[in-house]
Amino acid sequence: MTSDPIDYSDWEAGRDCNYWTLDRTLQAAAQRAYSGEDFEWAEPRLRELGSVTGNTIVDHSDTIDRHGPELHSYDRWGEIQNEVEYHPKQYENERITYSEFGLSHDVFHAPADREEPLGFAHALTMETILSFVDPGFVCPVAMTVGAAIVLDKYGKTERQQEYFRRLTTRDPDEYIEGAMFLTEKQGGSDVGANETIATETDEEGVYHLTGEKWFCSNIDAEGTLALARREGAPDGTKGLSLFVLPHTKENGERNDQLYRRLKDKLGTISVPTGEVELNGAEAYLVGEPENGFNYMTEMLNFERLSNAAASIGIMGRCLLESKIQAANREAFDRTIDQFPLMRRDLIEMAVDYEAATAFVFETARLLDKAEKRDDDDARRLLRLFVPIAKYRTAREAVDTASYACEILGGNGYVRGFATARLLRDAQVLPIWEGTSNILSLDVLRVLERENAHEMLIEAITERLDSIDHSALTESASTVETEFTDLQKALLTLAREDREYAQLQAKELVDYIYDVFVAAELLTVAQDELRDGNGRMALVAQLFIDRLDNNEARGITSGSRRKTEAFDTIVRYADVASEQLK
Repeated sequence: MTSDPIDYSDWEAGRDCNYWTLDRTLQAAAQRAYSGEDFEWAEPRLRELGSVTGNTIVDHSDTIDRHGPELHSYDRWGEIQNEVEYHPKQYENERITYSEFGLSHDVFHAPADREEPLGFAHALTMETILSFVDPGFVCPVAMTVGAAIVLDKYGKTERQQEYFRRLTTRDPDEYIEGAMFLTEKQGGSDVGANETIATETDEEGVYHLTGEKWFCSNIDAEGTLALARREGAPDGTKGLSLFVLPHTKENGERNDQLYRRLKDKLGTISVPTGEVELNGAEAYLVGEPENGFNYMTEMLNFERLSNAAASIGIMGRCLLESKIQAANREAFDRTIDQFPLMRRDLIEMAVDYEAATAFVFETARLLDKAEKRDDDDARRLLRLFVPIAKYRTAREAVDTASYACEILGGNGYVRGFATARLLRDAQVLPIWEGTSNILSLDVLRVLERENAHEMLIEAITERLDSIDHSALTESASTVETEFTDLQKALLTLAREDREYAQLQAKELVDYIYDVFVAAELLTVAQDELRDGNGRMALVAQLFIDRLDNNEARGITSGSRRKTEAFDTIVRYADVASEQLK
């Protein structure tokens, strides 16, 4: 199967277009993640969303970025009102997303013309398309789906099922959004240090929460999930319980909390993020007490994967803007896409995008296998892949957005051009839902506690064993060598002490990503070669050409110089020449 090349000079910028039909990488990756019937049903709707996003939501989002949410904590009489004022275009974007396209509905309930709901890959594909214009808007969308996942599984009371219903309805007069109040000032990523206290009331399952939450995105959501510690519960994450914390109590009054201020953020302006002071706020216990952190991780995993979807959305939009600029911008009597260096840059950006998209949608496929088919093996590999996907794609989104600014030149740094905003928005992605260090440590924990390396080795082996096309055998041999070294690296860290394992954790995460993606791209390339198309073979070859051939990325070397040199390099301490190696 072959396709005509796209002439990017037909566009002046990456807008007034259809993001779905222009992005063949996204189309192919999504198709691999969906089941056949599901993709056949979804594709026309994704095409329509791509058009609406590229022609309508893109304009709305630019307006919202200039006129972001405003918080009115008090009314004119000094009474707490906690009102967030939004630009009207925000409500229109919500209507399109929740009501017209049913993003949070169709993965829990069968659409009108189907017998079964869609997989979560469908929600993640729509989130990716929306992130071409506003990952800030996608944050509440993702939390809405995430909160619904938790309440669908663990919200057994009639009250909690009503929140689930409203989180997943298409009714424009009924839907509510989700949020996750997790971070506290003294704890940050150390969730076990949370100090918010839950005091039981006379009504079963109803508590009053007292404490402070420090980084609360979608601050006024009605479907917020929050962690708190019941009086007398153990310290650490084992003592945390999960609660529904509504913006409005059932009697119609505002809940007993104070929204102190909205954060003055660098980007993602469309989502109001603020500080919340809980003053005996009414909340409803979800599931069993002291099991809240385990419940919250169900939401957190979806949020992390949504973060990765936002990252590839930004990468896709930045690549589109760069291709259009290069096809139109003339210098020295030629468009700049005719120059070797620019061609190399665009190729490398495109290969990064192909790799990231392949990894994210394979992880989305695993999510559906784990959740929809209750596949334990898929669940183990999923727990390994989610933090890797979030870590790697977030960093690459920042790098891609930064270089896209450079390709546009001075305009790329100017507000009003897409790249400046995309760079501002991208910078939060390595921070949301766990920093790179936290994610790398999560990978070590999954490898240690769940033996996820067994499923990883099986998945890579299965892919490499399937490669038999002559155009791919040399690249496959390179990956096999790297795969052998990766297994040595895994064994080394399993035997080493905790400090050495942590020192090498990021290197290991990158190594797992690179080797798995290489094997995945080879598999995709072979499938396409059977149809007579060699494009993905070139993508795979170019990605594999980058692999570092130093044995096991230095993980097996035992060197601790990166920590031993800390005082000298970071704190300017002297080092004697005889100490140098």
